[in-house]
Amino acid sequence: MNDIAIRRVEQGDLPALLAIYNHYVATTPITFDLEPRTLAQRQPWLDSFKPTGRHQCFVATRNGTPIGWSSSGKFRDKAAYDTSAELSVYLAPDAHGHGLGRSLYTTLIDALQGEDIRRLIAGITLPNAPSVALHLAFGFRLIGVQPEIGRKFDRYWDVALYERELSAARQF
Repeated sequence: MNDIAIRRVEQGDLPALLAIYNHYVATTPITFDLEPRTLAQRQPWLDSFKPTGRHQCFVATRNGTPIGWSSSGKFRDKAAYDTSAELSVYLAPDAHGHGLGRSLYTTLIDALQGEDIRRLIAGITLPNAPSVALHLAFGFRLIGVQPEIGRKFDRYWDVALYERELSAARQF
């Protein structure tokens, strides 16, 4: 993919990132949101990211247009979980299969090194072989499957939980 750049998220990225996210809300079980989000609903998500610290976000652009992102956010709301971060990566439908998810995760995980994070967590709705392969390549290990934990599109979905220590060496 030509003219790809990865940089920190900016306010102006929100409409494009929301469109990508809402695609997955409407067409897949990858996210358990059931209704598309509005810009106002998604703004707090964007506001949670900082240039340093546990919660960061990087955007991939093609010719200046956002086509995906990776982010780290709260794993759970209780304070004792603060040193764990949940990672996400989303790509525009036409951006898959070019190593962009790997590039975004490399940038994000490198940026998180040295932050006060012990564990990186990923929840993957099953089946999702590409996401499982991406996480395994980054040294995540399966810690369990929550069977039929969410209902979307009139069926129940399993979610696999993967984790790794932040300080663990990359496995790719």
